[in-house]
Amino acid sequence: MTVRAELQELVEKMNANPEHIASEKDRIFQINLEESGELQIVFKAGQVQMVEGPAPDPEVILIMNEKNFSKLLKDKLNTTMAFMTGGLKVEGKLGLALKLQEIVKLYQ
Repeated sequence: MTVRAELQELVEKMNANPEHIASEKDRIFQINLEESGELQIVFKAGQVQMVEGPAPDPEVILIMNEKNFSKLLKDKLNTTMAFMTGGLKVEGKLGLALKLQEIVKLYQ
């Protein structure tokens, strides 16, 4: 399964049970995948969607390879450790990278 398919599956799971994301602020997480370009995870009005391509004004950009992104989506990536060892680079608000990990964990 591709990381895009994994992300779409997670998005559908979140939207089917939005209780954990209902209070989330509207925000955009941009994911720059080293092998295949940019994705956005867009939280808006208690729903989430995946959008292909770069975001116009993301609060945070996570830069990683597809293997680490897949691990993040499965809650098998320690974002702090990945950041400290260079497996994850963050542009913008580092706390939001941790917030994304918390949200993913709730849907495992």
